[in-house]
Amino acid sequence: MRWLKIFKKQPETTDMRLKRASIIDLSTPIDMCPYVVIDSELTGLNPKKDSSISIGALKMSGTIIKIGEPFYEIVSPSTEFTAESVVVHGIMPAETTGKPSIGNVINDFLAFCEECVVVGHFISLDLTFINIELKKLYDRTFDNPVIDTYKIHDWIKHHSGDFSRHFRGDREKDLFSIAKNYKIQITGLHNALMDAFITAQLFQRFLWYLPNLGVKTVKELLLIGKP
Repeated sequence: MRWLKIFKKQPETTDMRLKRASIIDLSTPIDMCPYVVIDSELTGLNPKKDSSISIGALKMSGTIIKIGEPFYEIVSPSTEFTAESVVVHGIMPAETTGKPSIGNVINDFLAFCEECVVVGHFISLDLTFINIELKKLYDRTFDNPVIDTYKIHDWIKHHSGDFSRHFRGDREKDLFSIAKNYKIQITGLHNALMDAFITAQLFQRFLWYLPNLGVKTVKELLLIGKP
């Protein structure tokens, strides 16, 4: 299926990529910036006891979501599955048998994110697990500029004016609850690629709204969306 097309490996090494910080002109209008929206599934939420099961990502060119160019990998976790996590993401242990480790796909992931602002919902959690691998393998951390859609949501909530209709009765912070307020369709179990797509649609809405609230450049976006 086209949706599950895997991004091909690039000849450049990971060390070379890690030495090249993302080049983003902070004066770029937010609707012209390259973004990568990411999500990951985990065996649990404790970085000391849990590990990655899958990672999904989609590129955006401004407000345009490039659904035909996804990154998606199921990986072999380094820790045990928990029944609770299987209920959430629906990935069974047998599905990870023979899959590469997260360390073996991190190179492709870095290539996919190169020279883009990286976006996620509560992205600090995803980055914590990614940085564990990068630190272990290369003694480095993820160096792309990053944006948290929850932070943007919270900022808009307090500066929204006419957009306040999207926040009536909004008490939940999770991706699905907020997405529903924006009439974004939610189907099926958690899946890193599908959750990245939902996050991308939410971020797309924000990119449409923010210029009306005075947020027009990447610099201004990073200020309100910093995790």
